[in-house]
Order: sequence, then C-alpha cells, then structure tokens
Amino acid sequence: MAEETYIVLQRVNPVVPETGALGTRMDTFGPDTESFTLHEAALTKRERDDLRRDPRTRAMAPPMPMKLIEPVESTAADESAPAATELTWGVEAVGAHLSALDGSGVTVAVLDTGIDPGHAAFAGMELFRRNFTRESDDDLHGHGTHCAGTIFGREVDGKRIGVAPGVTRALIGKVLGEGGGSSAAIAGAIDWAVQQGAHIISMSLGIDFPGYVEYLVRERDLEIPAATSMALEGYRANLNLFKELADYVLARGGFAQGTVIVAASGNESRRPRYEIAVAPPASATGIVAVGALAKKSDGLHTAYFSNTQVNIAAPGVAIESARLGGGLTTMSGTSMATPHAAGVAVLHAQHLTENFGRVDARTLQARLIAGATTEPLAPGQREFEDVGTGIVQAPLA
Repeated sequence: MAEETYIVLQRVNPVVPETGALGTRMDTFGPDTESFTLHEAALTKRERDDLRRDPRTRAMAPPMPMKLIEPVESTAADESAPAATELTWGVEAVGAHLSALDGSGVTVAVLDTGIDPGHAAFAGMELFRRNFTRESDDDLHGHGTHCAGTIFGREVDGKRIGVAPGVTRALIGKVLGEGGGSSAAIAGAIDWAVQQGAHIISMSLGIDFPGYVEYLVRERDLEIPAATSMALEGYRANLNLFKELADYVLARGGFAQGTVIVAASGNESRRPRYEIAVAPPASATGIVAVGALAKKSDGLHTAYFSNTQVNIAAPGVAIESARLGGGLTTMSGTSMATPHAAGVAVLHAQHLTENFGRVDARTLQARLIAGATTEPLAPGQREFEDVGTGIVQAPLA
C-alpha cells in the first residue's frame, strides 16, 4: 500500500480520574496529567484510518508548503509619516517609549528566516537558534532579522527600533528558506519553542495554497479540479492542526509556563477593490491574527494590503528595523505589524511575571487584545474586522 507523509498530534497521557477527600471523582486536565506528542510519519491508508479513529488523535494533516509573507511596496496613498528622530513611528504608536517595562526576563521565539546574529541590534543577547531548513543557520533573506529587530532590537545609530529592548533571551527558529518551508516544520518549531520556555511566539508566514495545488498537479499528475479538491482537504486539516496546537499551548498556561502565538494576517488584500480574509496559521482559533496600519495626517489607516478578520492591529507601513548585514532598512507588511504586537505581548508578560510570578497564557492573550485602542484611528477606520480591537498598546508599568 502506498504511504503518504502526515503530521500527527496525539494525546499520550490519558486523563486518570482521581478521588477527592469526600470520595467524589475529579478529572484533572492539563500538562500535569495530559501531554501531547507531535511527529511526522509515513502512513499507509489503513494506518491513517486507524489513527483517525484513535481517540488520542487530536489532528492529522499532510505537510503543506508554507511561504514568507513577503513585504510589500507602500504606495504614496498608504505611506506613513516620517519616523521620529530617536525612535521609529511604530515604537511610538504602541506607546512602548512611555512604558516602564522593557521585556526583561521574558523569552520570545521568532519563527521566520533566521537572524543575523552579528547585527548590532542583538548585541549582548543569548540567541538560541535551531534550523528547520536545509540552508545555512543564518538569515539569508533579511525578513527574520527585520522582524526580530522590531520585537527586541537594541538602538541602532541612535534610533530605538525595538518595542521590548530589554529581552536578553530569544529563540530563533529558522523555518523558511529560499524555497519556503512546510507546515510540518512550523508545527515542530512551535513545539520546540514551547518546550524551550517561550512566553511569546511570533510568526510572519502563511500556507501556500496555490503552491500546493501546483505540486499535486506536477508530482501526482492530477487534473487541476482534483488537485484543488485535495489541496482544500489538506488546508482544512492543517487549519485544525494549528488550532489544536494553539489550544494545547494556551492550556499550558493554567498549569505551567504559558505561551501566546501571534501571527501575520497576510498581505493579499487590495483595498478598496477587495479584501481577503486572514490565512492560516493566523486564522486558527487560539492564534492572535495581526493586521497592519499606516500613519497618515488624519490618523491611522488600515494598510491597503492588510487582510481582514483580524484580532488586533499594529504599525505595518514604512517600518524601520534591522537590515541584514548591519544598519537599518524600511519594510511594509503585516509581517512588520506582527512583531510590534509580539513586542507589546512581551511587555505584558513581564508585568505578569513580576506581579504574579508566572505568565498565564489566557490572561496574557486577553490583556494583549483588550488593551488595544481605536482612539488613534482615523475617522471611518474602526471597522472591527479590519482592525480587531484596535492598535495594541504597551502597559505603562
């Protein structure tokens, strides 16, 4: 029987009923009594059917190609105002410069194209890197370096670029190379980041649905309608996989160290002609989807490329951050908005740690979303599906 590769998420420790002091049965849930395994396996059809019937199986999905959410060109109509001299407009817009918090003691994971470890923006940091591609460990694209700089970068040439520059420990998962990546690598990297103690995971990537259709046509000699149908099945399965992963990651917050995942909503919209809904993994329940904002004379506007149905929004047009090889460069995209949201989440996590001794993931996610505001948005720019609860705001203390 022909084998096909699948990503399998399973519960491995069944819940064992305990007896309370009064003799009543109590079922306890969470990592103390229930854990999960994530693995990739070549399975026959019979093995796949058996696993689907297994009550321990939470998700099964074929690996699908993942692609970088590429930066886009900002248009004259969507251009942000010039950044302040001593800090980027994004850092200022989320209020990070007014906060007494700087991210100290918080661990953040960036799952992207890697990082330039020699960049001045990351001087003195502990960068724990893992390569999920077949390329060099270093960033060959510049996207991951730029995103990391926005989250926790130190000053470069006298300019503050990082929302949480006090972070000293970062997990850098290189999940995208020249040819993209796969959902198997992303799922594995999420698992790795959680096991390494990440409080926040930042991802600026998405499923390459057209690429998967092309792969099925080319490699399996399928007609386009059949390939599209199979790709849609895989798409749904991967969406469920990321939902189940996010549920598990959030559930850990009630028992151990909590983790929140933030992800870019995508750049496929072309406002005002049409809007595209947020794509996986950001569309999975439990993952915080981030839209992009542009700064204009009358306030903040939804960027023309930003996908809709987001949870929150953040600065995403004309964002200055670390450039591959040194110095600064400007990029636009929901990829640039996501690290602003991740940085604000870092500051909330620091507040929770210092005041309560640990990070409860559900509390952290709630504070990140509820702490956003629509006040800086221009008139007519407060459509919930476009900006969620508004632009994320740093806690003051």
